[in-house]
Amino acid sequence: GVGEILESVDDFKNLPVEITGGEPLLQENVYPLMEELLAADRKVLLETNGSINLGKVPAEVVKIMDIKCPGSGMADRFLKENLGLLNPADEIKFVLTSRSDYEWATAMLKEARLFNRNPIHFSPVSGLLDATELADWLLADKLPVRLQLQLHKILWPGENRGK
Repeated sequence: GVGEILESVDDFKNLPVEITGGEPLLQENVYPLMEELLAADRKVLLETNGSINLGKVPAEVVKIMDIKCPGSGMADRFLKENLGLLNPADEIKFVLTSRSDYEWATAMLKEARLFNRNPIHFSPVSGLLDATELADWLLADKLPVRLQLQLHKILWPGENRGK
């Protein structure tokens, strides 16, 4: 439970705690966990896919929202109202499979006026979109986004997760 998690992160006092999943907001105990971590003066980060309303997430939690592009087959699960619940420190990440995903993400960011409001990451799916090609598009379009590589795939190729 929450107590066990708090105890397990106690050895790492000066480090932030990142809550990830699947989708962590599907677990009702995640809300008291975030509150307890904040009360213990911990920096808390939450990775979410944006499919659940962020209204109950404490404002002090840094939200990293992974917006699914059409190439993922899950773009329809994202709740657009979550964009209005982001604080300036919160981050938005798009995992891209193709040029059409890139254009879709760029159009969404322009429409929602999110460029220069929140840190934005574009990450190519390894094996589907070449990172150099994505970097070229970003430079050509002068987009204020960060190129993010899937480091676990570079550091531990062939493994489903990091060590």
